[in-house]
Amino acid sequence: MIQMSKNIKTPTNQKLLTNVAVVRMKKIGKRFEIACYKNKVVNWRNKTEKDIDEVLQTHTVFSNVSKGQVAKKDELMAAFGTEDQLEICKIILEKGDLQVSDKERAAATDQSLKEVSQLIASMVVNPETKRPIPPAMIDKALQEIHFSLKPNRSAKQQALEAIPKLRETMKIDRAKMRIRVSMPSKEAKQAHGRLKTLVEETEVEDWAEGGLEMVALIEPGNFRELDDLVRKEGKGHGRLEILSLKDVVDGIEIVFVSPFEEICLNVFGLNDRLLLGSGSHGRNHSRLLFSSFPFIVLLQ
Repeated sequence: MIQMSKNIKTPTNQKLLTNVAVVRMKKIGKRFEIACYKNKVVNWRNKTEKDIDEVLQTHTVFSNVSKGQVAKKDELMAAFGTEDQLEICKIILEKGDLQVSDKERAAATDQSLKEVSQLIASMVVNPETKRPIPPAMIDKALQEIHFSLKPNRSAKQQALEAIPKLRETMKIDRAKMRIRVSMPSKEAKQAHGRLKTLVEETEVEDWAEGGLEMVALIEPGNFRELDDLVRKEGKGHGRLEILSLKDVVDGIEIVFVSPFEEICLNVFGLNDRLLLGSGSHGRNHSRLLFSSFPFIVLLQ
């Protein structure tokens, strides 16, 4: 009878790993794979994760991760022109195909769709009622138009791409953005005409104290052009601030706040009060604060 050693060692060309996400690339008829931590590949491609050691389980390039078979050096040189394992890992990480099961793919798609729906809900209103649109309604509409998610693009990028497509099937429009522009008088007078063409509604226009201070509502799509104008015409002295995303309907000011602002409201006990009376700039209205993650109505 042949007796086998109790300590069976893995061959030197094998390196067994468990609980991994595999990214695969085929070159020169050969298969090359890298072993990554689950959920980290998309983060790397979206630029939300920048530490490659948080993404790769090992800097080793494999021919088959599940079997622990390490790629041969001559094949790496022929396929990538280098034997530098880390550089090859980066190439595969950027351009390779992430291997996922059907169940994992469906779950990831569902989660990504919900994230995109939440983002869209934080950006838009019904143009007729000026009221927010629930994320669940947006999620359903995205499925009905068969919106295709792209794994190499961020949720924000895809939300912005989806809004024009949603307009074809539902009443939806970007929520207005409230901004403040501050510029010295000389530069402001030269830029004033162009400033006015980029705003929807001017709430404050104050020329006191040797300069212009303007508070106005703009379409979010005009923000970049307005920012360029203030930078260029202000000659280093102009300033553009985002005050809020908001809309107004029937005397109620609707302000969309960030999750951080929601926490602050809770800390200071402002999430359960409705204050009536004189609002900003002398207008009488109440103020509703809408959190977008999740979609909770906060009354201030």
